[in-house]
Amino acid sequence: MSMEFTQILLNAQSIDASARKYAEESLKQFQDQNFPNFLLSLSGELANNEKPVDSRKLAGLVLKNALDAKEQIRKNELAQRWLSLDASVKAQVKGCLLQTLSSPALDARSTASQVIAKIAGIELPRQQWPELIRYLLSNIHQLQSHVKQATLETLGYLCEEVSPEAVDQEQVNEILTAVVQGMNASEGQSDVRLSATRALCNALGFARENFSNDMERDYIMRVVCEATQSPEIKIRQAAFECLVSISSAYYDKLASYMQDMFNITAKAVRGDEEPVALQAIEFWSSICDEEIDILDEYGSEFVADSEAPCFYFIKQALPALVPMLLDTLLKQEEDQDQDEGAWNTAMAGGTCLGLISRTVGDDVVPLVMPFIEENIAKPDWRQREAATYAFGSILEGPSPEKLAPMVNVALNFMLSALMNDPSNHVKDTTAWTLGRIFEFMHGSVVETAIITPDNCKQILTVLLHSMKDVPNVAEKSCGALYFLAQGYEDVGSTSPLSPLFQDIVQALLTVTHREDAGESRLRTAAYETLNEVVRCSTEETASVVLQLVPVIMGELHQTLGGQNMVSDEKEKQSELQGLLCGCLQVIIQKLGSAELTKHAFMQYTDQIMDLFLRVFACRNATVHEEAMLAIGALAYSTGHNFTKYMQGFYPYLEMGLQNFEEYQVCAITVGVVGDLCRALEVKILPFCDGIMTHLLKNLSSNLLHRSVKSPIFSCFGDIALAIGENFEKYLIYAMPMLQSASELSTLVADADDEMVVHTNQLRNGILEAYSGIFQGFKNSPKTQLLMPYAPHILQFLDTLYNEKDMDDIVMKTAVGVLGDLADTLGTNAGPLISHSVSSKDFLDECLASDEHLIQESAEWAKLAVSRAISG
Repeated sequence: MSMEFTQILLNAQSIDASARKYAEESLKQFQDQNFPNFLLSLSGELANNEKPVDSRKLAGLVLKNALDAKEQIRKNELAQRWLSLDASVKAQVKGCLLQTLSSPALDARSTASQVIAKIAGIELPRQQWPELIRYLLSNIHQLQSHVKQATLETLGYLCEEVSPEAVDQEQVNEILTAVVQGMNASEGQSDVRLSATRALCNALGFARENFSNDMERDYIMRVVCEATQSPEIKIRQAAFECLVSISSAYYDKLASYMQDMFNITAKAVRGDEEPVALQAIEFWSSICDEEIDILDEYGSEFVADSEAPCFYFIKQALPALVPMLLDTLLKQEEDQDQDEGAWNTAMAGGTCLGLISRTVGDDVVPLVMPFIEENIAKPDWRQREAATYAFGSILEGPSPEKLAPMVNVALNFMLSALMNDPSNHVKDTTAWTLGRIFEFMHGSVVETAIITPDNCKQILTVLLHSMKDVPNVAEKSCGALYFLAQGYEDVGSTSPLSPLFQDIVQALLTVTHREDAGESRLRTAAYETLNEVVRCSTEETASVVLQLVPVIMGELHQTLGGQNMVSDEKEKQSELQGLLCGCLQVIIQKLGSAELTKHAFMQYTDQIMDLFLRVFACRNATVHEEAMLAIGALAYSTGHNFTKYMQGFYPYLEMGLQNFEEYQVCAITVGVVGDLCRALEVKILPFCDGIMTHLLKNLSSNLLHRSVKSPIFSCFGDIALAIGENFEKYLIYAMPMLQSASELSTLVADADDEMVVHTNQLRNGILEAYSGIFQGFKNSPKTQLLMPYAPHILQFLDTLYNEKDMDDIVMKTAVGVLGDLADTLGTNAGPLISHSVSSKDFLDECLASDEHLIQESAEWAKLAVSRAISG
């Protein structure tokens, strides 16, 4: 069996597709039929030094995948499956893995390290495998350097998988001591030093106490700084990665090290190899991120004992930091404008300069302008491009007033460069910079207009001309036009774009048909820009938008042929369908919402709907998303008339609601149910049994992504609002679901930021459901059916108020529910309401809110509550 198993693992990596398929099926069968033996065979293969490295490595990866998954629900299932195994099986697997750490084969050791960490991630938080860390620490003292290297790598992975709470402080100290000693310059083996440096990066979350102790922190920082000077490039790179992680995890502890940090990063940026220089720049970008967050959260002024003080490291380093970064802008690569994934020293320097501008605002401008003035007209393209990139990078952060004089001077120069510069690099960066000017220096936020009716025509002429340039320049020109159009969103009935509107639309359509439109995201950029131009258009150009309808419909129709395409062509076809459906959505919203065009647009709705249904028949997830959103827009604009399409559309609506795999499609479909409720109102009733069955099923499922559950609750409210008292038959199913979800949503002490956001979304969904149900039953003889649920709902509102972690959106919806409950149930609920905290303290807090919408909602709720209580 051993030889046979080895062969199966080797065949699973074969270039022969049929051999590979058979091997993969054999592995799956073995796993399904005898899971404990499957794991023992895999770990035995990995540990056996006689076996080929390729079979050992795959054995380890398959073992890892049997223990861990990205999706949280699947991750939990795999952990439970491991925990339920017989203790002797687990002990044997773990024994093989630890034995592999001393294997001469690097790939086998490295894979074993990862698997050990995965098992530790399952067992250590449950107080199992307590001897593991002690065993690993004893390994550190081995004379064989490859065992030491593998052990440090394992400790690094372990720190990534296990939360610091699962390891006691004494062992944390020992892990850190071992790792930091491994990093020391006295460590003769560079692979050991590299593994130790990478391990420290993962272990930083464990080092809170150590970083609070001055001596220990000094020691760790000294060792990391020494590692940045190692003769080995990989060690230097890993050491700078450590400093980047330290800068975000321990920003508040860095003050005494900043001069040293500047010296070593400046040395690396100016003279080291690119991978190291990139991390040295990233250190300063990370400091910017920290300071931007602090300044955003706390405002720019601090009280002395502020919880998260800003040390203004960037402001202090500015005079030396900016020149260092400006130098990096001259290190461009010849083909970087063609390569979408390009990342090099020049791009990292410009990105960091942009973050510095957002951190310090106006102060950056006088330090950058001399560089721009000196280089913008130089004969060498590198100098012209660097100057343009520097200018584009500082446009977000400083005040429009500070930038306006320079932008006014630069605009004509930039337009001329975009038309005439001989270098594509310069034109690419110029178009990007113009886009940034239009994004940050144009529109309602700017007091003195930079773009006037006089220069607007010139700008448009240049941009339309540049859309014929090479794909990367054309794509950036489309982006610039996007922001130019966006700035005219609120201009009223006349827009400076109107005189050239027809030309703009035609130019964008022409771009979508270019032979090379598949390069540099050009086709996507052209459609996104067309959408924005349509969205921000005014009544004067409505007739041109109307003429677009048959054009885009014709293009969508053309994509529906072609049955025998290869997968690459199919992918391109579905991408184009998605873009066209997105474009139709914007056109529908524009024309369907304006009295002037609504009637003329309605003649197309039958054909549009027919096209969308044919798109659904293609069964591609992204296209489904775009087509679903477009149908939501169509329902909204056709209102009750959408009823005639429901029979044909309903099967696809069901498919969307059942699509757990591509959960975004499911979420969008739930949103479209809401659109249909608003459009059809009570006429959606014949479809509600099916819809509610799917929604309730979705809520009960563990397979559906958690982010879809809050929109489903909101959807209950939409359905209840649409069908009123007919919702009665769903109450016995919906209300218990809402009740248990509301209890869950109040049990989130010490949650991380992501969980807090999710919890508030969930609460909002639940509250929107309650609100819709109360409003749906208002003035109905059946309002009494809601009385049994009122105590729990009021208790939920009280709990939310007492938890004090609601965001503004939840606060507004919650006080709205209080008002809806009082309004619908009236005096019957009076005694209940008067005994709740919500009706007094919470209501008072909302009335005193700075947020206008919360205040407005609270004033209405106050009236409803006082009517209910006073009778």
